[in-house]
Amino acid sequence: MFKKILIANDGSDGAKKALKTAINLAKKYNAELHSISVEENVPHYAATIGEIEEFRKEADEFFEKINSEAIEEAKKEGIELHTKVQAGHEVETIVHYAKEGNFDLLVIGFMGHSKIFGRVWGSTSQNITKLSPCTVVVVK
Repeated sequence: MFKKILIANDGSDGAKKALKTAINLAKKYNAELHSISVEENVPHYAATIGEIEEFRKEADEFFEKINSEAIEEAKKEGIELHTKVQAGHEVETIVHYAKEGNFDLLVIGFMGHSKIFGRVWGSTSQNITKLSPCTVVVVK
């Protein structure tokens, strides 16, 4: 049924639950498993080049950590996880990547890091679900 699965991973608890579901689905359907992490908060008006370099270093370390953990989690279940980090707006980047990659299924967490808006349903997951070019599983 599903041949190519994409998990959106922001390192949140919701994304970790979504990863477990995506791994199980990849095993069940013998599907490829990919993840996308979106780097959103690039400073627009940094006072010095040092600020940009510091931000870049922190972001690289953060994404390296969450992707390494995700790869290990998948490997424990015999699944190879292909990871990608891309800068941009979270919803737009994930939807575009899902479309360009011809994914059959997108797995996302119900709520990521932002818990201020959308306590009933996360605004990012809600928008991704509306705009996705493929089937979406939202994991609670």
